[in-house]
Amino acid sequence: MTVVYRLAATDDTPTVAELLHEMAAEAGRAIAVTGALLRDHGFGPDPRFRVILAEAEGEVLGLALVFPEYSSWRGAVGLYVQDLYVRPGARGRGIAQALLTAAWDSASDWAPSYLTLMVDHRNDTASAWYERQGFGLRERGDLLILDGPALARLMEGPDR
Repeated sequence: MTVVYRLAATDDTPTVAELLHEMAAEAGRAIAVTGALLRDHGFGPDPRFRVILAEAEGEVLGLALVFPEYSSWRGAVGLYVQDLYVRPGARGRGIAQALLTAAWDSASDWAPSYLTLMVDHRNDTASAWYERQGFGLRERGDLLILDGPALARLMEGPDR
């Protein structure tokens, strides 16, 4: 099965909302986002984020919702991964790593030099995966960051 990675379009907002609600439900949480809010915030005249979708045979398997961030400590722009989600039936196939790579590639106009994300402390599987990629704690917070050789290795991906 070939997985295709693409930027979400306005018509994808109901699907993006559905995946975000699935992700929240897995974490035992509820979220307020709707397709209309996603459309307004991400697909209007001044988009605040981008969404990369992973699809195979007409089915959306996962997403990465990202936006630029700026670090005064680093004096550099980074790519913040707000949401990274792969549906349970599609896990274990490298889709999460490929979503991160596709998100990184889609942000070339922002010229990021590092990647930041947060992980739920209760999600041991995700925490272990991020640690294997080389992510580490940022300052004393829970944000994880990946740059340098570990970032380069991740962006090389399994199919590059």
